[in-house]
Parts: sequence; C-alpha cells; structure tokens
Amino acid sequence: MRHSLAGRAESLMQARLLAHLRDEGPLSRVQLADRLGVSRTTIAAEVTRLGDLGLAQEVGPAASRGGRRSTLVDLDPAIRFVGISIGATGMSVGLTDGRLQVVATRTVASDIRSGPEVVMATALEQARELMQAEGVEHALGAGVGVPGPVDFHRGVSVSPPIMPGWDGYPVRDAVARELGCPVVLDNDVNVLAAGEQHSGVARSARDFLFVKIGTGIGCGIVVDGELYRGVDGCAGDIGHIRVEEFGPTCACGNTGCLEAFSGGAALAREALAAARSGRSPVLAELLAKKGDLSAADIGIAVSRGDAQAVQLIRESGHRVGQVLASLVSFFNPGLIVIGGRVTGLGHALLAEIRGVIYRRSLPLATGNLPIVLSELGEEGGVIGAARMISGSVYAPYDGS
Repeated sequence: MRHSLAGRAESLMQARLLAHLRDEGPLSRVQLADRLGVSRTTIAAEVTRLGDLGLAQEVGPAASRGGRRSTLVDLDPAIRFVGISIGATGMSVGLTDGRLQVVATRTVASDIRSGPEVVMATALEQARELMQAEGVEHALGAGVGVPGPVDFHRGVSVSPPIMPGWDGYPVRDAVARELGCPVVLDNDVNVLAAGEQHSGVARSARDFLFVKIGTGIGCGIVVDGELYRGVDGCAGDIGHIRVEEFGPTCACGNTGCLEAFSGGAALAREALAAARSGRSPVLAELLAKKGDLSAADIGIAVSRGDAQAVQLIRESGHRVGQVLASLVSFFNPGLIVIGGRVTGLGHALLAEIRGVIYRRSLPLATGNLPIVLSELGEEGGVIGAARMISGSVYAPYDGS
C-alpha cells in the first residue's frame, strides 16, 4: 500500500461530504449533490480538492438511470485509521479503512492495573505490528478507549477507580507522539456505543443506550445521533449507582454499587464462593480443573444445568435491570444494546434484564423498546474508536 499523505477537511461542506461517503458510500456526484443541497459543479470542485488532500477520489461511472451517467465518488482506499479499545483484562487493536471497515484486528490479554506505561506500550506495539503487516506507513488518525473516566478535551484519564496510576496520564498525547497522527481518547463504553451506532444493531437508532457489562459497568448515551458525555465527561457511569444500602465494597470506595454486585469481578467472586461452599457442583469441578474462576465459567455451568449458576445470573440481571428500568423512565430510549464480556453469559442474563425493565418501567416507555445483545464482538471497540477519530479528521481543521 502506498504511503498516505492525507490531510484534513478544509470546510464544513467537505466534512459533510466525507461523512456521507464514510457512512453511505460510494455515492455518485448526483447523490452527493442531492444530499448536500448544492450543485453538481460544486461537488465536482470539492471532490477534486479532496483528491488533492488524499481523502476522496472518483472511482468510475455510477449505474445508469437513463441519460448521462454520473461519476461515482468514494474515500481514498489508502486511508487507514487505528482503533485501540482497552478493557480491564484485555485489549482489541485494529486497522480500518476510511469507511471504517475492519482491515485487520487482534485481541490480546492485558491487565489495566499494570499501569499506563506497560499497557500503552503493548497497545502501540500491536498497532505498529498490524501497520507493518498491512504495509501501512502512516495512519490518518487513531482512536483510543480506556475503562474509566476521561477528560475528553484534554485527552487524559481522570481518577479511574480500576486503573491505578492512570490519573492524569496523557494517553492522547502519548499515542499521537508515537504514531505521528491525530488521536482522540474516550472511555471504553462511549467507544463501543460509537461502534454500535456505525456498524451494529443501533445503526438506525437516533436515541439509544449501550450498556457494557464487563469488569466494570458503564452506559453510553446517544441522543439524536450524538454521544452525550455530560459537562465533565462522566455521564453514563451507572456502575456506581447504589442498588443496596449495604453490600460489598466497590472499587470506587463506596458500598452497594451496581458494579460491586454485577460486574465481572463480582460475578467471579460469587462463583468462587458457590464452588467452595459446595452449592454449585459444576463450578466446584471447574475450580478444581482451572484453579480459579471467571464470570464466563458461570455461563458454562448454566449450560450444564447448574441451578446455583442460574441463580447467580438471575440476581445479577435483576440488579442491572433495576438500574436500567430507572434510566428508561428517565431517558425514554428507542433501543438498549447490552455488550461487554459478561454478555458471554448470553440470553439467560438478557432475559432477566428484559423482564425487570418491562415490569418496572411505564408501558408507554417500553411498548416499543427492543433490548438486544451486541453482535459486533471484539471489533466493536475498534470500529468505535476509528469512528471517533474519523469524525475529528473529517471535520474542518481549525488551525489549533
């Protein structure tokens, strides 16, 4: 692949044109003119300039609709974005093209508690290896998601409960320096919501919630097609909503938080207790074989008919459902998507969450409310991170 020297959009018109090509392309000049409400001459001039910037190009004649055939326009095939989605116990790193189709991706284990230098070194190593393997000399931009609160404008982590040593670490600037391209940083659930919006079941939804249930629990909020981050960037931090007055101590320091009951670490803790007490023969057997248990083992035990494992999922789903029922009454979303590694527990967890929401929320709010599992898997974070940086790169450059 040739070296990409792509620039950035120079005007709002170019930004809108690039966004249409990203989300719907390739499109003909006629289609672009109709969508943007301008003349074909204006589109031709803008496409020529975007070609000079290495962002778009003409790719041949469009299908004939009678009369003179229009010219088809698409994003430059050399465009590559890096997407890095970091979780508590693993990360996904990938490359996408300009329309955010995944070109290459890999998932590796990592421990967020190792600190930013160790984790980011692994992420950058994976990104460089993928770029080298694909013949990519230069990425047009990179998006990064981390499992904790983020100051989006400064590109730093802020007091993340499960990320010791990350507070104030300049993730965005460090990645930009190493990869030599623009970078955006956001929390992992917002990144996953962006991926779901672009390529997943939320593609046609304007107002939806994306709920990630992993080591932590978070919620991405999309309002009228745009991510809502809140004043300080911590909107959707539902894992630290208190669901019981008394309960296990959470990573945030409080007690009774949803995450302390239903997060991946909490489920692993309950699975161990059930195995050691003899309440779950299947989990006891798995513990003897593996020496430890994770939330995924509960799913294995459920598939083998273990009654205690089923009860653990019901209790977890019930608490998640309680919180989401309140959010439904408050926000009235058109869709709820459940994602994250704990969703490997499958439809047993989903059924419990659905049941609580439908019972506790007003019929008007749930009468037409799908609650579904994400289908994107590990690629969701890569696509979402790429979408975020594409929105920045395709936007007009402000000179800052």
